[in-house]
Parts: sequence; structure tokens; C-alpha cells
Amino acid sequence: MNLLPSGICFYVSVAICWLTAEVDASWWYMGTLGSQVMCDNIPGLVNKQRQLCRQHPKVMQAIGAGMKDWILECQHQFHNHRWNCNTTARDHNLFGRLLLRSSREAAFVYAISSAGVVYTLARACSQGELESCSCDPTKKGSSRDAKGSFNWGGCSDHVEHAMRFSQAFVDAKERKERDARALMNLHNNRAGRKAVKRFMTLECKCHGVSGSCSIRTCWLAMADFRRTGDHLRKRYNGAVQVVVNQYGTGFTAAHAHFKRPSKNDLVYFEDSPDYCIRDHESGSMGTGGRICNRTSRGVDSCEVMCCGRGYDTSRVSRTTKCECKFHWCCAVHCRDCHQQIDVHTCKGQT
Repeated sequence: MNLLPSGICFYVSVAICWLTAEVDASWWYMGTLGSQVMCDNIPGLVNKQRQLCRQHPKVMQAIGAGMKDWILECQHQFHNHRWNCNTTARDHNLFGRLLLRSSREAAFVYAISSAGVVYTLARACSQGELESCSCDPTKKGSSRDAKGSFNWGGCSDHVEHAMRFSQAFVDAKERKERDARALMNLHNNRAGRKAVKRFMTLECKCHGVSGSCSIRTCWLAMADFRRTGDHLRKRYNGAVQVVVNQYGTGFTAAHAHFKRPSKNDLVYFEDSPDYCIRDHESGSMGTGGRICNRTSRGVDSCEVMCCGRGYDTSRVSRTTKCECKFHWCCAVHCRDCHQQIDVHTCKGQT
């Protein structure tokens, strides 16, 4: 099996995808391409994915459009770290060779991308953007919670449908391969999907005399995707290094003192590089030129971020709004304040 993930040529042209056809690819290549071109011409889609792609072109467009959301969330979660979920359109996929290694970073990317598909599809269903789905049809009639009885109403996000479609489409390639890396990807894909469902909340509207809330109309809604990102980031911190069990059907912890991974944990096989220097083989972009915090003692500090290479300091001018005052009615007037600040950037490797 070629260990590259299911392709992520999101903003890359068809020509570039074809020039790298020898590199494995699949659903991460979707984005600005037309559905027919996307389904028939992109290398790497297995038959099941190609079939679903042809049957649901609007769904594929929604998935492609939603990719920027989970990529941005990934970058938000790691923006102060040596590996910052950086992407590059110059390579055969936006993460380059990084995901060749079965590292905890690869585990996170698979989980957040799978979660992103669920979130995007459920939202598109609820907003009436897709003909194949809408609000959750099972949420009707009456029910109860800790506050008492309520009537289902509004539009509940159809997360179960989104999870089923995501599993059928995203997991199709891994289910065909069924080697060790495929098992790892399947596990992390599922952890990502479950993370979205974990933060479903019951939202209600009160009815009754003087807002007494004697009658409630409620619906299930997804939380902001940031909640999912925060959760998966914690799972990344506690990811479990594993080995495949003797039957080739699951995992055991790689070290005796490690816990057995649960279905919610992220799992990985290989240790990560330190990401200090640019290295094509590992996919590391290095930290040369990255901004660091001179006064911090955390992972964003110049000592940690720059890997002991030192840093350069430059003075830049920044303009901000200040001395803002409210004027009746109804405007806020501010002054433009200029200040000089020091920016510290890591030295490159010598």
C-alpha cells in the first residue's frame, strides 16, 4: 500500500494532480473541480468512492468546500507549535510527505478531516443545501430531559446521516487495503466522527404565559467546530502509540506501561520528527523564519521554537484602534495609534 493519505490537492489544479498520478490520491483532491471531472479523472479513488462521487455530486461539492474549515481548525490548534499543520501547494498534496509517517500528527489530520466531513454534511443537510438529506427525521413527537418534557421542533442536525455517509465514503479506501496503516487510519477516522457527535447539545425555545416555559420546543444542534478541534487536540496530546495485535484485527499498546487505546483515543505507530529543520524525507518544513515569543517559557518560546539556533529581532510598526468613544447616537469614533514592536523570528539552519 502506498502510505500517502487520501490526497489533499484541495486548491491544486487537475494538471498538477495528473503530474503526480504515481502518488496515491483520493477524496482530499476534491475542491474546485467539477463533479464529473472529480469523480472520473482523479487518480486514487477506489470504486466505492467513485460510485458515491457520481451518485452524489452536490455532496462532493459540499465536502470540497468544507475542507478549508478543518484545515484552518488544524492550523489554529497548532499555530504556536513547531509543527503548525502547515500546507504547501507546491507538493503532490497540501501536507507534503508528512503523512507518509504513521505519526501522531498523521493521526490528528485523519481525525480532524473525518470530523470535518461529518460537520460539513450535517450543516449542509440542515441548511437545505442537499436534496438527499434534511433535518433529522427521527426527532419528532415528544421527549423528556432533566428539566421535564418537551416537544421536538425546529431542525435537528442530522449527524447520524452525516456519520454514515462519511464512513462509507472516507473509509472506503482503507477498508479495501486492510493493512496496518489502514487500521490506524480507520481508527482515527472513527474517533474524529465520534468527536462531532460528542458535542451535540439540546437547544430549546420556551412558550407559555409571560415566558413561563411551561411548554418547550427543542432540537439537537452541533456545537461550534472549535469544540471538536479542542477535543481532538487533547486526544492528540494523549495519543497512544500502538502495535497491531497478533491477529491483525486491532491494536495493543506499544509499551507495557501505556494504556489500552479506547475508541475515542488517537493512535499512531511511529515517533514524530522534531520538526526543527526542513527535511523533505520526513515532510518537516522546519522552524526557520517562524515567529517566536521571547518572554514565553512554553512551546512558542524562542528557545523551544527555534530549537536552540537563536533568533533575529526586527522592529515593525503596527497600527491599532485606540481611545474609542461612543457618540450618541449611534457611532464609535477611534483614533489610529501607531506603535513600534519587536518581532522575533527563528534563525534558519546553517
